[in-house]
Amino acid sequence: MFDASRIVTLHGTLKEFQWTNPHCFLQVSVPKNGVTTEWSVQMNAPLDLYRVGWRPHTLQPGDSITVQIKPSRDGRHSGAYVGGTGPDGKALKGG
Repeated sequence: MFDASRIVTLHGTLKEFQWTNPHCFLQVSVPKNGVTTEWSVQMNAPLDLYRVGWRPHTLQPGDSITVQIKPSRDGRHSGAYVGGTGPDGKALKGG
């Protein structure tokens, strides 16, 4: 489903952080050339994220974030979370 040979970096604004089973998701609004596109970023399960320091309120809607993803092979605006940086500049580990 995801292209493991590529990493794409997205700079945008968090629309929603879904702390759900079986996978958490980030919905990120990414502006590019005057057009904003919403990306869906699949993460690991909440327990995996909890183990590396994530909590349900780690990120809030409106936060400026940078995320690295393995993009979807079919070209959709989605991908698998690899890592990122929060609004405070601190690294956000993957699960």
